[in-house]
Amino acid sequence: MMARKILIVCLGNICRSPTAEVVLRDKARAAGIDLVVDSAGTGDWHVGEPPHPPMVRAALRAGYDLSGVRARQISAGDFGRFDLILAADEENLADVEALRPAGDTTPLSLFAPYAGNGLRAIPDPYFTDDFDGALALVERAADGLIAQLQ
Repeated sequence: MMARKILIVCLGNICRSPTAEVVLRDKARAAGIDLVVDSAGTGDWHVGEPPHPPMVRAALRAGYDLSGVRARQISAGDFGRFDLILAADEENLADVEALRPAGDTTPLSLFAPYAGNGLRAIPDPYFTDDFDGALALVERAADGLIAQLQ
């Protein structure tokens, strides 16, 4: 079976989505699932930059290495490259939907509901300073998504 390709999108691609990229990739590998995971931001403020240092530290404490990730901005072309696009919150979801090429049917939804706890969004730790909390929610959502893929 071909690798499934998933793109996770947040605002600047320096906190939630790069963390989700690495967590989901690591968990898929551990589960023996062939998965290609990437991340992007709706904004261009941080293109080319590594993830936000407090997010990197929170991830490292939990055993995840974000050092290989660099921020990029989502483009309309991503719809043709991925089988599923997941957004960190409702605003990101709307911004990504606005980029959808006419006639494209790539599934697009929120990432947080995979955590199964009723939340619709992963709060942005860039503004809340709750990097560990964001990471924990990303881990739960990744576990839920992996369970669905198995």
